[in-house]
Amino acid sequence: MDTDGMLALLQEVAEEVINPRFRALAEHQVIEKNPGDLVTVADREAEVLITRRLQDAYPGAVVLGEEHFQANPAVLEDYAAAPHAFTVDPIDGTKNFVNGSKDHGVMVAELDGPDVVRSWIWQPQHEVAYVAERGAGAFRNGERLTRPPVADPEAPRGVTSHRRWIGTSLGELPPLELTWICCAVDYPMLVEGAADYIVYKGRQPWDHAPGSLLLSEAGAFLGTFAGQPYDARTVPAGGLVGAADQSLYAALLPLIP
Repeated sequence: MDTDGMLALLQEVAEEVINPRFRALAEHQVIEKNPGDLVTVADREAEVLITRRLQDAYPGAVVLGEEHFQANPAVLEDYAAAPHAFTVDPIDGTKNFVNGSKDHGVMVAELDGPDVVRSWIWQPQHEVAYVAERGAGAFRNGERLTRPPVADPEAPRGVTSHRRWIGTSLGELPPLELTWICCAVDYPMLVEGAADYIVYKGRQPWDHAPGSLLLSEAGAFLGTFAGQPYDARTVPAGGLVGAADQSLYAALLPLIP
């Protein structure tokens, strides 16, 4: 499936099963998997449709879907060892989706061995697509993206989804603000300059593999709390830091609590 065809698939699935439920979910269509962790019928139906098409196109690939993982955690090991794999996040930002916020998206990443080689983020309510190809660049609705320089290197803007850290500071830097609560929005915002760095505690591949390639192809950087470049086959200990460039990442690492 070519890169445009994959984006078209995400758009078709969103139009079929996600958009009709936006701001129209019945109470029984929202399930709490764990306290505060929601899933909807739209998540589940979208993942089934995307996974089926991927398996038809790439019968030898392992597909790691967020909802499939909940039912079969062993798939994470198969994914980590696979020579060819995909991650699928059918609705990233489910809580936003349930609450009627437009800040949600559909995400897929393709891995060739350890490398994320293509990624797609479709924001159906904003009608914006972010696509990245390894060695070919990052694009917003077909226009190439390059991460702009940090506006104020002495006071970079940092955001986090870890609620306990909101309002705290890394060293003498300005206090951390809340992200957009959705990796499908957070990573594009970082690439476009709305934030200069992001600190995450959540580490699952379906959340971060797509954005990792978007960052690297736009000139930004994603690494672990341990100082290693992000490896999309793993669930790294501690957390992740996305930064406008690798030098900012290196400067932030000693400040992480």
